[in-house]
Amino acid sequence: MKKKQPFLYEFLAFIKEYKVATLAVAFIMGEATTGLVNSFVDDIFLPLFAPLASVESWEKASLHLGPIAIQYGSFLDDLLNFIILAFVIFIVAKKIIKAEAENA
Repeated sequence: MKKKQPFLYEFLAFIKEYKVATLAVAFIMGEATTGLVNSFVDDIFLPLFAPLASVESWEKASLHLGPIAIQYGSFLDDLLNFIILAFVIFIVAKKIIKAEAENA
């Protein structure tokens, strides 16, 4: 008959097997990267293009069609954040996959 392991040992085995600590570090780094990308887009990149939109802030840029106001500035801000963040994640993932292939 197989002896059942104590709960704590099962929990530690779970953390080790599924690399939960690594996942936690990746999550924290992802949050930090998101903040960095948001700051880059909002504070450095988009202010360079605000004069082209003839508005004080890029996020307030809009197109008025009669009673309808299309807020394209905010959408472009979020789109640019997404593209830069996706690119950073792509580069990091590519490096990790390459390192794992070299170690295999």
